[in-house]
This record gives sequence, C-alpha cells and structure tokens, in this order.
Amino acid sequence: MKQQQRIDFERIAEAINYIKTNFKSQPDLVKVAEKIHVSPFHFQRLFTDWAGVSPKKFLQYISVEHAKNILKEKQATLFDAAFETGLSGTGRLHDLFIKIEGMTPGEFKNGGENLLINYSYAESPFGNILVASTAKGICFMAFADDEKKALQDLHAHFPGAQFRQVVDLIQQNALYIFTQDWSKLQQIKLHLKGTDFQLKVWETLLKIPMGQLTTYGTIAQKIRNPEASRAVGTAIGNNPVAFLIPCHRVIQSTGTIGGYMWGPTRKTAMIGWEAAKTSSEN
Repeated sequence: MKQQQRIDFERIAEAINYIKTNFKSQPDLVKVAEKIHVSPFHFQRLFTDWAGVSPKKFLQYISVEHAKNILKEKQATLFDAAFETGLSGTGRLHDLFIKIEGMTPGEFKNGGENLLINYSYAESPFGNILVASTAKGICFMAFADDEKKALQDLHAHFPGAQFRQVVDLIQQNALYIFTQDWSKLQQIKLHLKGTDFQLKVWETLLKIPMGQLTTYGTIAQKIRNPEASRAVGTAIGNNPVAFLIPCHRVIQSTGTIGGYMWGPTRKTAMIGWEAAKTSSEN
C-alpha cells in the first residue's frame, strides 16, 4: 500500500509540475493523463483525491494567478494578460476571474477601483459590527470593537474601491439574522472574494445548521480533502463575513472551543446564544 501511495504521489507531483510549466498551452485532461501514463478517468479521480480540486480547477487557479501577476506587476492590458496566460480571449479571462476571485479582471487590476461599497456600523447581540455591501450582496462583516481598525481592514480587503458610509437594504436584510427568523439565512446574498479552496470551505460552513457544531477535520472530509485540516483552519481564519458565514460553529476535535478572529469569549457566547435560541424554538 505504501509503495502504491508513493507511486501515486510521484505521478501527481509530475502532473502538477507539468501543468505549472505548460499552463499557457492550456493542456486538457487527456494530455496531462497521457504525460503520467494513466487513463484520463483514473487521473481525474487520483488528482482530485490528492489535490482536493479537479485538474481543470487546478489549471484555472494557476492561470488566474499568472494573470494576476501580469495585471498587477506589469500593468498589462486585459488582452495581453489573456494572451500571456494562454486563454482564447478576454471573455475567458473575465469568466475565470469571476469564478475564482469573485471580481472582474478590471476590478482586480484597479484594486477594486470600479467597485462601490456601502458600509455602516450596527449593534448585534455580540457587540458593535461593521457590515459592508456591494450591489451583489454582503462582502464584509466584522466585529468592530475598534471601528477605525475595522474600517482599515475593510479597505485592505478591497484596496482602491470606493466607499460610502451608507445603510442599504442589503445590509438591513442581513442584520435581520440577529432579530428575526434565522432560518431565512439562505435569502441573504453574499459577494465573496477568495480562492477556489476558500470559497469551497466557506460554502461548507454555510451548511452547518444553527445551534450545531462541527470540527476542522469534518469540514476537510466534506470538501473531500481529509488531510487538509490545517489548510481548512487557515481558510476559516480568513473568513471575511462574521456570523453569516458561521466559522464560530467549528471547534477542535477534542471539544475545545479553539481560536476565533474576534476572540474566544465572543465565540463561546455566540455558540451559547444559538443553542438557547434553537432549543427554545423546538
């Protein structure tokens, strides 16, 4: 078994190296599988098990990272970035950025310059919060014990965006989660920016029922990457939308509450509040 695992690892390492070296030619599944001498079907399954994403997703991620470097460091045009990345045109580049980065290539190049973000402060059962929204949905929510620092964090997350201190309907709808029917969470729209892995972890967090807890290892299993507990923890720690994306419902396998970006005391209070709220409605 160990020998087979070593062989599989060497194959995946070779495939990853090949994709990184030849991504500009956008090699398809058959081409890469042929390179490591396995069938396309077997390669698809093997790569996904080891890397946590499909070969196609991995190629897309590598392509976008390269395009980001070109746009940011060389200040290239979108056409040049698409050409240098091996994509057929700016349309494909646009689609990949929307899918992986949650923003257009132009928004990334300009540091969110074309993005208009409304933000406001509000009270919650767990303290003051800053909530921010775009036309697409909530893009940021953080507990604001220090309002100035919370605003700085928002600016750092979307450098170059235009900010207005305005309360809008998207924010109000999201804040109802604290005072009205929490079961309508799915009606709250989110506008998230993150890697494919982060988005997958955050999506899994959204499926944890209110009043229930899970572990980092369980999240890793649910995204079909059981060895990635540490990476899952990092993705959870980068969650840009407090409470709505319920990273507070994830604890250590030992039963210890564990860390929380906005403090373990607040995390404990949130878990207790949710448990009391759900038990009273049963």
